[in-house]
Amino acid sequence: MLGLRSCANAAAVLAALPLVLAITPEQMLAAPRRSEAIPNRSGTLAAFTSTSYSFDTHNTSTSWNLLDLKTGEISLLYNGSEISEMIWIGPTDTSVLYVNGTNSEVDGGVELWVSDTSSFDQGYMVASIPAPLSGLKAAVTPSGAINFLMNGQRYPNGTAYNEALAETPASTARLYDSIYVRHWNRWLTPETFTLFAGTLTPASDSSTSSSAWSFSGELRDLLAGIEGQAETPVQPFGDSGDYDITHDGSTVAFLTKAPELPYANYTASYIFLVPHDGSAVGAPFNCHNCSATPESARGASAAPRFSPDGSSIAYFQMDGETYESDKSKIYIARLDGSITVTELADDWDRSPTQLRWAPDGQSLFVAAQDVGRERLFSLPIDAGADYVPTNYSDPGAIAAFHILPDSSALVSSSSVYSSRDFYIATPEDKTWLFTSNSTDPELSGLGPEAVSDFWYQGNFTTVHGWIVYPEGFTDTSTYPLAFIIHGGPQSAFLNSWSTRWNLRTWADQGYVVVAINPTGSTSYGQAFTDAIQNNWGSYPYDDLVKGWEYINSSQEFPYIDTAHGIAAGASYGGYMVNWIQGHDLGRQFQALVTHDGVTSTLNQYTTEELWFMQHDFNGTWWDNRDNYERYDPIRYAKNFATPQFVVHNSKDYRLPVSEGVFLFNVLQELGVDSRFLNFPDEGHWVLNRENSRVWHEEIFRFINSYSGASGST
Repeated sequence: MLGLRSCANAAAVLAALPLVLAITPEQMLAAPRRSEAIPNRSGTLAAFTSTSYSFDTHNTSTSWNLLDLKTGEISLLYNGSEISEMIWIGPTDTSVLYVNGTNSEVDGGVELWVSDTSSFDQGYMVASIPAPLSGLKAAVTPSGAINFLMNGQRYPNGTAYNEALAETPASTARLYDSIYVRHWNRWLTPETFTLFAGTLTPASDSSTSSSAWSFSGELRDLLAGIEGQAETPVQPFGDSGDYDITHDGSTVAFLTKAPELPYANYTASYIFLVPHDGSAVGAPFNCHNCSATPESARGASAAPRFSPDGSSIAYFQMDGETYESDKSKIYIARLDGSITVTELADDWDRSPTQLRWAPDGQSLFVAAQDVGRERLFSLPIDAGADYVPTNYSDPGAIAAFHILPDSSALVSSSSVYSSRDFYIATPEDKTWLFTSNSTDPELSGLGPEAVSDFWYQGNFTTVHGWIVYPEGFTDTSTYPLAFIIHGGPQSAFLNSWSTRWNLRTWADQGYVVVAINPTGSTSYGQAFTDAIQNNWGSYPYDDLVKGWEYINSSQEFPYIDTAHGIAAGASYGGYMVNWIQGHDLGRQFQALVTHDGVTSTLNQYTTEELWFMQHDFNGTWWDNRDNYERYDPIRYAKNFATPQFVVHNSKDYRLPVSEGVFLFNVLQELGVDSRFLNFPDEGHWVLNRENSRVWHEEIFRFINSYSGASGST
């Protein structure tokens, strides 16, 4: 695989490149979307799904596949969407336990099946689950039973909730006495998420039985008895990564937001330990008042993972209890006897997001954003404060990883030019098993040559940005600028694939895409991320202005036509586009696009996660009103003049649809050419492929009419 090229020589290199194929929105949306590759115990095979979409039939098609980790050969295991999850477990190295997403006995329920990948069609059902549970994890006990975990909603009495079987009330009224009332894209109900435990019991002589396992039907609510509003996985993005089970199946760890604190005001979360058999009420070991908790550790916890022998648990935790983007620190809690907690690599200025143990239990592997990439690192369990973790990965972005028996890593990654890659990594070498851009016809011709990065002087440090080139790029031609601004704001453009903001798809409309990571972005150190607090419209805007000026004046970019450029962004990126619209930079673009952005910062209390704005605006609206007014885009509405396309979705409760209607009304009243696009069934993002096609088509039609870009939808 070729490496990314720096901007200094990008034009010279790209001038000699062969023609590559453009990718249209329809191709990008229809192309296969592959899951992570999950290896078996011996590290010889891995299973993954592939889901494609047909705009002709308007249907998806899903297959389960096996990847040979020695040869890279892929074989079909099962063709169909009924199987939603699969894990390797059972008497042989090819035994699996999987979730059938339909239940022949209970409407809305699921089933557990056991099988073997060497004879998959001979599998059989072992458990009927009377609710739509998911997030399967399991372990084999010393007696040979399989203890499993699944999550889903529960009634207040602790039984599993199944919407398909629930009675329809005579009234649709909702009544609340405390916040939240809604979160991201759903109104909260009395039914909360919990972790259910069950056991598959082996037959006395499994060698003589075609049905070697049985299930009593008992599902134990492992959050039962915990005082307060405990809930796992943590919504809305929590999944099976929020809990773990020891290798012998005896003990479970799960995280929940701090039950005693208001969810809307605090990010703090605790890790609870509980016996799988439910014989004791779960108890946290890293709560605010727990004796083992480091004094500074009061924020969100993540990724609890038991060591191979179950004697320790590794996890992440932030310090700030009202800050969702604080640094995630690496901790190990030793569980033998009295619990003791140790922090690893204290001085490492990165914030990891994924964690796994090495097979020998002597080191950890973590994934963390690092300078516009998401990389894999390793560190020993006794890593001191000044230890610098070892990088294992390529310049793309890690989606998931698993550690093989020889301590190499099976990595599932992506990049701007490839939707899914599988490779095996050691610190010294990468063995590539699969790349989607060399396999999928929709991605044919995409490669690392069409992306480069650059640095320039920002406010108080150098700032990093990405450049993505269109089909058939030559440095002797000129292309309108597409200036794309990320959301968050504590986020970043990474060298990764996206089906929502796919930079190569934008470029292939005939643009050169520039995607800058200004102040507030992640992966460049915690101070750079934290500097956006109370500075939404200052430091990041200044960085973007300086970036535009650098591109406009530098002799490195003669092929970028800034005079016919456009700017676009979503969420905080939409806020910034609205801020740009009212300021000088707005007059440098021919068209603007805002997706689910902030029109007025005075409306921030229409959202749900109150900790977010109270942190970012350094106080409350009533005590610190100046902080909310200072960078309010609508204060500068008289300056609005650039044509603007506004998208806002009805189920976005993070930034309610009224923000988009507000903006569109103002633009129309001012006589500014504008359009408004709304999806009543979408939230903060547009996820439905048919809706996404319309999203791309309408936005590209609008901006291309002003920029003169050559693209077609």
